[in-house]
Amino acid sequence: MSQISTLMHNIVATDAQLQQIADKVNNGVRLSPEDGLYLFEHAPLGWLGALANQVREQKHGHRTYFNRNFHIEPTNVCVFSCKFCSYSRLYSKREEGWELSIDQMLDIVKKYDGQPVTEVHIVGGVHPKMDMYFFMELTKAIRAHRPDLHIKGFTAVELDYMFRKAKVSVEEGMKLMHEAGLQSLPGGGAEIFDQSVREQICADKVDGAGWLRIHKAAHQLGMHSNATMLYGHVETYAHRIDHMEQLRQLQDETKGFNTFIPLKFRNHDNEMSHVKETTLIEDMKVYAVARLYMDNFLHIKAYWPMLGRHNAQLSLSFGVNDIDGTIDDSTKIYSMAGSEEQSPSMTTEELVALIHQAGRVAVERDTLYKEVKVFERSTAPVPDASLN
Repeated sequence: MSQISTLMHNIVATDAQLQQIADKVNNGVRLSPEDGLYLFEHAPLGWLGALANQVREQKHGHRTYFNRNFHIEPTNVCVFSCKFCSYSRLYSKREEGWELSIDQMLDIVKKYDGQPVTEVHIVGGVHPKMDMYFFMELTKAIRAHRPDLHIKGFTAVELDYMFRKAKVSVEEGMKLMHEAGLQSLPGGGAEIFDQSVREQICADKVDGAGWLRIHKAAHQLGMHSNATMLYGHVETYAHRIDHMEQLRQLQDETKGFNTFIPLKFRNHDNEMSHVKETTLIEDMKVYAVARLYMDNFLHIKAYWPMLGRHNAQLSLSFGVNDIDGTIDDSTKIYSMAGSEEQSPSMTTEELVALIHQAGRVAVERDTLYKEVKVFERSTAPVPDASLN
């Protein structure tokens, strides 16, 4: 019996409910919300990680995915005032922010001409003058300039505002954006779906039901999207499980989500700076529970810029099989929030080496997880940019 098997056996021998949960996982039986809550409240981290890693390796072996992407952030000016946000500047204080024109954003795209990037990720604040038609013009221009580049853009928060301002339904608005070149949606803006939590942290933007409706509309058009959960602020374990359950139900219905991404709350320079950030132990617990609970999500992603490079490596033993992409160093959302990485950019070689040093196999993918290249093991050093 391996050390991990011995550890799991010894723990479940003293906890019948953990034994029942492990049996469910091993037999492919879906966990209940009560099971998920019990894992958060009672499962030892080592046992939880071993079980999550077992599922991860059943689904993916040692394959760990990344993509070559860059970000465009049209503006950090925003009409909303989320208390956890360190990034945006209220419209009334827009002199403190930036606002990019379509030509300026197209120039960013042109910087990558001739480079093997596969995705542009467009997300930013909600600016009242950057409406649906403005962004339709942008996506059309990007598609015309580089039709091979996958356009993933606009959170449900941004889209909800655009559609309401344009006086179109969610379904009509998504159709128009898709026809203009938008191909998939990021997962931002989900936070925690429970309304009592949203009233505390983001009361004035689209609610959980609205977020789900927008992603459902995208899925019904054949588009894919990501799903996120902002954890570690005022929510409870029960709120996390409820959030994951709602995502799991929509995935059952549409099968349109690519990946689930737990996002760690950072307390730097925002209205919730008094809230203590979660520990690394809690971070790994979230990833492990997500892997076990979100059984219809093939991929669980950790954003390495938020966790730090070494912690992202650790997450690969707690159910994670994707650590996002190379990312361009112009990305400000991470660093302004107090993330571990203040210059969130890695070369492909560095990212591959980071994955290999964790004992995994690095696989470049496109946005929809089509494998582009499997990398042989490398001994290239990884710069020690982590603060952990």
